[in-house]
Amino acid sequence: MSHKLKVGELKEHYLVDEDIWRVFSIILSNKSAKSSTYKYALVKSLIENLYSVNDKLELSYDQLSYSFTKVYWNLVIHHHLDKQNRGSKNARAVTVIKEFKEKHDIPNEFSFDKINHSLQLKLVSKMKSVMKENVFGALYGDTKATFYEFNHYKEYFRFQPSVHRFMLNYQLLLVNLTNYHMAKMIEELNEVPSINYLLDKVESIAKRSSLKPYEKILLNYFEANCFYCSKSLSNSENVTHVDHFIPWSFVQSDQIWNLVLSCNRCNTSKNDKLPDRSYLDIIIDRNKQLVNQPPLEIDSMENYKDNKIILLYDYSIKNGFDKIWTP
Repeated sequence: MSHKLKVGELKEHYLVDEDIWRVFSIILSNKSAKSSTYKYALVKSLIENLYSVNDKLELSYDQLSYSFTKVYWNLVIHHHLDKQNRGSKNARAVTVIKEFKEKHDIPNEFSFDKINHSLQLKLVSKMKSVMKENVFGALYGDTKATFYEFNHYKEYFRFQPSVHRFMLNYQLLLVNLTNYHMAKMIEELNEVPSINYLLDKVESIAKRSSLKPYEKILLNYFEANCFYCSKSLSNSENVTHVDHFIPWSFVQSDQIWNLVLSCNRCNTSKNDKLPDRSYLDIIIDRNKQLVNQPPLEIDSMENYKDNKIILLYDYSIKNGFDKIWTP
């Protein structure tokens, strides 16, 4: 059985968009044998890390496990959606999370990002074992070894290049499809009011409750000025915001190289829009300064490249974020 595999080799044949859509339609629909929501959570984790790959299009198990753990913590503990599989027993990921919460006496109201960082890492390590046993091989089997390869010993996951490019190109649509089908399955498994209720929960499970830790880091390395209008933020009358340069609704993750300090006026008026392309040069210069800093406390610049944020900008336009904003 594919989910028992410890190494999955990639079949290196070329895939066109039609081939990839056909496989995704099986993965996301009822045509795929799904006993749990694991496959949806893995797809969400892949989307969150599309721009975190290295030059070989690889992701570490730690990167994917962090995103995967956050999904299930926020579903199970924060939103009380315990049932994530069709069996009589809880899905292993649910059991691990609930036992960890009880052992460390973590309050129910804590979203994942509020948990102490050292505890986060311990839980991520436990969930990585769950993913090795139940997740990586299962989706690999559904894609017939054409989407990615993986290795439990070296703990890496590598995209097939055309699949990575496809996911960049259709990112927003894949996010919406995954959220819908995941919410639909959770609705079948749990007693909840409606799928609309669940969609709101599923759409928000990857989102941080606060970007305050990033604000502290950015203020530590840069002057307290609005990235967009240069207004001073040191005046007590001006509230400092942390803004996603490329909107969070597209990028679906918090990467410090995509976060900037903003005044209230700019943050409110920019909302879910792309800033004018002229700001790309400014954030690229800003990020060069971050790359040269000591390792950051809560985020890494290890796989950052200037072309990543340019790609992100261009693909966000392709995905419908074509309303350009200026202060």
